[in-house]
Amino acid sequence: MIVAAYLFDTDAISELLRPRPLRLYLDWIKTVPRDSQFTSAVTVGELFKGAYRSSAKERHLTNIEERVLPAVTILPFDLSIARVFGKIRAELERTRNILPDADLQIAATALYHDLELVTGNLRHSQRIPDLRLNHILADSRSAP
Repeated sequence: MIVAAYLFDTDAISELLRPRPLRLYLDWIKTVPRDSQFTSAVTVGELFKGAYRSSAKERHLTNIEERVLPAVTILPFDLSIARVFGKIRAELERTRNILPDADLQIAATALYHDLELVTGNLRHSQRIPDLRLNHILADSRSAP
């Protein structure tokens, strides 16, 4: 049996840190084995940026250190992923379909490691060729 592996985008991790995460999403994530859960160092950087901007900085920093970092494998943004990023960025620029670099770096990480990207921002992510998307977070947001 092939078990899917996932790369969690910033909004997918942030959702889990909310006081009341979306039930459908929370139920789904409980079924995902720990060794199938990944995120990008770029995502972790975005989480830290949000924490340092927050009026509840210490609480957010503690959540990152104690809840996020132990729960997922963090993949670096390295030379191999930088090559994928450059290719995607050039293709999107050619078609005048620009996305923020952080989104492309996260997508390049998912592509390089053959992971499904879990994100609620499908509108952006669908523009990236060959990127496999998991819709659970977006579906959870639109569920009654």
